Parts: sequence; C-alpha cells; structure tokens
Amino acid sequence: MSGPLSGLRVVDFSRVLAGPLCARTLQDLGAEVIKIEPPSPDVSRFAFPSTDGMSGYYAQQNAGKRNVSINLNVPGAYELVLKLCDTADIVVENFRAGTLGFFGLDYETLSKRNPRLIYASITGYGQGGPWRSRMAYAPTVQAEAGFTENSVRHYGEALTEPRTDSLSHADVYAGLQAVIAILAALNSRQTSGKGQCIDVAMAATLLAVNERAHVDLSDDDIGAEPAVLGATDCSFFSGPQGEHFTVATSIVGSRTFPSWMRAMRRVDLMDDPRFSSAAARRLNFGVLHQIIQSWILTFPDMATLDAQFDEAKIAMGEIRSIKDLTKSEWSDYWGAVQHVSDRSGGEYRLPGRPWRFSGEELTPIGTPAFQGEHNRTVFGELGVSQSELDRLTEAGVLVSHRRALEPDVVVKPPEESGQAA
Repeated sequence: MSGPLSGLRVVDFSRVLAGPLCARTLQDLGAEVIKIEPPSPDVSRFAFPSTDGMSGYYAQQNAGKRNVSINLNVPGAYELVLKLCDTADIVVENFRAGTLGFFGLDYETLSKRNPRLIYASITGYGQGGPWRSRMAYAPTVQAEAGFTENSVRHYGEALTEPRTDSLSHADVYAGLQAVIAILAALNSRQTSGKGQCIDVAMAATLLAVNERAHVDLSDDDIGAEPAVLGATDCSFFSGPQGEHFTVATSIVGSRTFPSWMRAMRRVDLMDDPRFSSAAARRLNFGVLHQIIQSWILTFPDMATLDAQFDEAKIAMGEIRSIKDLTKSEWSDYWGAVQHVSDRSGGEYRLPGRPWRFSGEELTPIGTPAFQGEHNRTVFGELGVSQSELDRLTEAGVLVSHRRALEPDVVVKPPEESGQAA
C-alpha cells in the first residue's frame, strides 16, 4: 500500500456500511485493512446486483481489504483474533454497544495488550446512556435526529406521506466522522505514545453535520426571511433544449434577488410591488419563477446561459444521472470511476477517490475478497504454522467460502448486546 497512512494496520470487525466505509477510507489513504468476517457473512454480500455471489455493494465498501473469517464460538478462535489485534494500529467496529465485549474484544481488553491501539466504535446512540442498546439503521436514526422531519417540512406540500431519503446519510456521515476522529487520535498518539477509544454516535453525527441546526435550536422567531436559505429556495428550471437544472442562488432572498435581475437585465423588476420584498417575492413565487423561466428559454443553449449566470455569480447545475456525470470530460480528468474485477471475469465500475495529494501516490483500488480468502496468509504472517492452520480449518475456527453462501453456524451474542448497528 502507498499513501499518507502507509504502514498502518486496521482490523475491521464491521459490516454493511458505516464501519466498512470508515475502514475503506483509511485503506484508500494507504492503510492496510484486514476485515474479520464471522461465519454468518456481511449481509451486504447479498445485495443486488450480484455476480456469482459477490455484490457490487459489498465490493464498493470492501474492495482491496484482506479477509479472514473466524467462528468466535469455537475454542481457539479468540486467541487467534487477539494475536491479530496485537499487531493493529486501529480497530473499527459498528456492532451494538457491548457486542464485542461479550467476546472479550472490547477496548479495555485489547488496549492492555496493545496500549497504542486506537479503537473506533460506531453505534446509533453511543456506548453509554439510555439508548445504548437500541438497534440503529440509517432510516431510523435519520427519523430520530430530525433528518426526516426536515425533509417533510420543506417538501410537505408535494408529499402525501412522510418518507426518508433513499441514501444512508447517517451511516456515511458517521463513517467519515469516525475517520476524522481516528486521524486526530493518530496525531495525539505521536506525542503521548498511547491509543484511545473513540465513540461515534450516528444521531450526534446528524446533528453535527446539519448546518441549519442552530435555527431549529433557537427560541427566536426567524420571521419571513430566514437567515439561511432553505431547500425550497433552490429553484428548478428547464433549459433551452429541454434540460433540467437547479440554481442554488435564491430568487427570493434580499441579497440574491438583485443578482438575478442583473443577469436578466431587468433591474426594473426590483421596483415591482410583487417583488419588492422577500415576503412579497415568496407570496408571488410562481409568477416570478415563470418570468425567469421565460427568460431562460430565450437562450440558444445551456453553455450561453451558464456564461451569463457566471457573470452574475449565479451557480447552476444540470440534473444528471450518475452515469451521465461519469461520461463527462470532468470525470475523465478526475478519474471519477475505477474499474475493479468482480472475480468472475467481469468488472465493477466503482467511485474513485475524492482527493489528490501532491506528495503521495495512492494505490489503485484492489479487488473484493471472498470470505476467508486470506485466512492462511494473514495468520501465516503472524507465525501460525500451516499444520496448525489445517487443524484450525478442520475444527471450524477458520471458515472460507468462494461464494457468499448462507452459513449453518450463526454467532449469537446475548440479547442485550444485539447485532450490528
């Protein structure tokens, strides 16, 4: 591996999204990641679409990780995992609070053996407190943390019933916040020589990344013109050739409305009583939108329109599918898509890295591993003999499947520990 985190080892106990994304990001930055999978495999292996038992969803979050599969219910497995964690710089897990503690793989136990260990836990509501044992998935946490209510509030007129976003924002943001905390802990370790435990709560993350939370938390009446733009201030229009696009610059706001009038060469509309204040513009939003839409259709093409918008400092974005974006000149320039083997003669097209470094060259994204594919190489590197690995495999400690098959053995921690967050 190459990159700014080269030389670091991550042991990844996590599954599905928040934890795997965190570990995958660390790997993209150069760390070596070893994913530990129980006999009951990561359920994301079964996602659609799938090629010969390897789903694209699993590949996107786990490509390039080495994979070992261990049955912690079988004698001998625990010692093997401890040996691996002794070599780790970072452990990532996203099980419900207390789950890994049941197996003796909590931070307190591992850090006594490896004081430099940084141990990141991602849960819905944290390792302690009254909600520590609650199951947590992105849609439920988004409902609890105001994300769903915010969508209904802004788009309520168009919705017949509440609905959540199809993307798992709570998982993704929590995974990225865990990466930030891990990098901070690595920096602290350079001075102290000691690792630490990191507790990341998905609910707290959604509050932290909500740039308008201060408005909802305020007891003040914000009045007719909010201090920050709401989602409804992003207007949608049709282009000269049938394109659909959005503009982030509000046609209602007092600071932004003049920009529109200058772009349209219609400063006279600023004196129109229907548009003379933010409250009036909001009341006459439909009329104002139609005037702007008619003006837009006078342009021969989007490029000419964009140039006039740019002159007025108005940002626009055409509504594209992901495939449309990846066919653009920008995508080719950035390397926005990487081609990764699906292990069956075909390939996945996966998102590329979101950053570049002037002094580092990042390793290309690797292939997704089969369950237990690296049992022998990983533990062989730790000094476990081939004969002992044979015995551990025969005893059912080490498990491997070329395809993601439903196993007969399922690891079940106590009810209060629960399954993954």
